[in-house]
Amino acid sequence: MKLKKDETIFVAGHRGMVGSAIYEKLKKDGFEKVIGRTRSELDLLNRDSVRSFFEQEKPSVVVVAAAKVGGILANSEQPVEFLLQNLAIQNNLIEAAADFGSGKLLFLGSSCIYPKMAPQPLNEDALLTGPLEPTNDAYAIAKIAGIKLCQSYNREYAKNFISAMPTNLYGPRDNYDLHNSHVLPALIRKVHDAKKSGAGSIMVWGSGQPRREFLHTTDLAEACVFLLENYDQPELVNVGCGEDVTIRNLAETVCDIIGFDGKLEFDTSKPDGTPRKLLDISKIKKLGWSPKISLREGIADAYAWFQKHYGEARL
Repeated sequence: MKLKKDETIFVAGHRGMVGSAIYEKLKKDGFEKVIGRTRSELDLLNRDSVRSFFEQEKPSVVVVAAAKVGGILANSEQPVEFLLQNLAIQNNLIEAAADFGSGKLLFLGSSCIYPKMAPQPLNEDALLTGPLEPTNDAYAIAKIAGIKLCQSYNREYAKNFISAMPTNLYGPRDNYDLHNSHVLPALIRKVHDAKKSGAGSIMVWGSGQPRREFLHTTDLAEACVFLLENYDQPELVNVGCGEDVTIRNLAETVCDIIGFDGKLEFDTSKPDGTPRKLLDISKIKKLGWSPKISLREGIADAYAWFQKHYGEARL
């Protein structure tokens, strides 16, 4: 389905790290009616408000990039909120898109939907083949429900609702609050603050041995627009870079980019999470998309944004 330049495209969560990248990519590509709503303008947890918005605006394309997100600590402390709020947001958006005639919907999930001990790299067929990682299973279950809802609308009502599963994401407008951020922005914040204060070391959660894959949001945005225009099947699609690094290597890279020569200390009393989480991206590569931004280049870009916006970043 090729998108028309004048059709209304609604990006839910357009102020967030992921949604803003997609929103800006669509604008850059010349789409004339890309719309978004702030939380104060539209409460996505309120079903009636969402339905009123869809009845009025009638978006022909919807991108579900809005979600309650956080790292291991936030997920462990607030499983009820992560499950209930994400279910409500995605149910309200997907149902309204179906009921008010949206022709295409892209639901963004997460690589945490896959079983903790699934074979690596993670193929799309691994979904529901084993137990989830306990530290973020509430969030993962909500995302799995979103995938299944999109597939059910496709099967029962022939709706062109597709799902993409990104790997760990980072980029401009990331969350640098150490209480609920993900590992990469947390490391950037810690290393920046340590260098600024003259500290001799920083503490990293866990053993440093788990391996993680990271994708810059500019690459993700390109993948999302590519899928909107080139993919019409209900089966989910992984979106990643196809390479992973240990948390220790990641921390060392961040230290090198920022210029911090202090010591790395690892708090092994903190959970490691899943031992490894690398996506098999052969499916999307066969469709014709590949990532462009290297991890080092991407981290340098993210840190430049952080420095420029330190006063207004989520700290």
